[in-house]
Amino acid sequence: MSGRDLFCQPRRTGRGAALTLLFASVLVAGAATGSLPGTGRGQEARSTRSAAPATSRPEQVTRAAEEALADGKSPMEAAERAVSRSGDRWGAVYSRGEYEEFQEALDGRYTGVGLWARRERDGRIEVAKVAEGSPAARAGIRAGDRLRRVDGHTVDGRPVTEVLALLRGDATDAPAGTAVTLGLERGTRAWNLTLRRASLSTQPVTVRRVSGEVTVIRIASFAKGVGETVRAAVRQAPAGAGVILDLRGNSGGLVAEAVTTASAFLDGGLVATYDVDGEQHALHADPGGDTTRPLVAVVDGGTMSAAELLTGALKDRGRAVVVGSRTFGKGSVQMPSRLPDGSVAELTVGHYRTPSGRDVDGTGVTPDLEADAHALQRAETILDGLGDASRHP
Repeated sequence: MSGRDLFCQPRRTGRGAALTLLFASVLVAGAATGSLPGTGRGQEARSTRSAAPATSRPEQVTRAAEEALADGKSPMEAAERAVSRSGDRWGAVYSRGEYEEFQEALDGRYTGVGLWARRERDGRIEVAKVAEGSPAARAGIRAGDRLRRVDGHTVDGRPVTEVLALLRGDATDAPAGTAVTLGLERGTRAWNLTLRRASLSTQPVTVRRVSGEVTVIRIASFAKGVGETVRAAVRQAPAGAGVILDLRGNSGGLVAEAVTTASAFLDGGLVATYDVDGEQHALHADPGGDTTRPLVAVVDGGTMSAAELLTGALKDRGRAVVVGSRTFGKGSVQMPSRLPDGSVAELTVGHYRTPSGRDVDGTGVTPDLEADAHALQRAETILDGLGDASRHP
């Protein structure tokens, strides 16, 4: 998602492996106590115990941080080492400031230049998306451009959070209006560009009409308020007309918002199950959703986490035809824990499953119909057929 200037593919160790807004984002209220709060109306069912182990125990990392504090060392550095040793693919440690910025992102507000980027397997940093109307967009930066330097610092091979800190000017608490110089490459062209940071807001949901009455609802991320925005868009769509739910490139966000979005198309029932330290829970849709309107969900390899949870629910419940390519495969649950110095460790404690019991972690959700660059056109064609079927039972 959204909100931060830099987003990444997962790393094996160190800070910021989960800069995309992951399943854990909804669990912020439990940071101080390690408890799991409710995630929305009627969404948590009774729980049972199972033998499923956690990937890394929050108490172990917290203990390492407390011991470091007692020895006069950095709790955050100790926590980073503990997460690194755990092998937790999605484990991350954030400073107090980084985590506060993370939460601002969930509100759709951030300071930056409007870049989303990813770390490639060889360590390169590439621009994944450019926010409309942002300083980066006005300067002509495009998705696919390679980011080589930030204010003279080479970024190749750096942990992504270090690159993020450079972009935001964290070392100097740089506010909106301050300058940052980027070194970029596009094919054989290399150039330097100086931008000024700005206070930006995300637009996680866009709605448009195509092919007459078909409504396309694109969800870039599950920030606060997204679910109700989608519900409103469905209510305002022409009666009986089809909807395309475009989840391509959606890296996740607040699970409560994904469940509310599911509630727009389901009349109650199971959305997903998840375990935390072996304790089983369930997420349920609210009753009263539109269950008759033709629906197609479009996904790709950038559809992650909460977006996969939504896709899996709509597919397993027989509510939507899924078109596109296999989703990313991020189905783990992170729990944030507050450390003695105010930093936050976010650690994997379990996994979620679709209503049919499928674990998407590492495998993703397979679409009903494979499609590439023409996925939206294929979705429209499918909706035409679904509409005909509904008119002629």
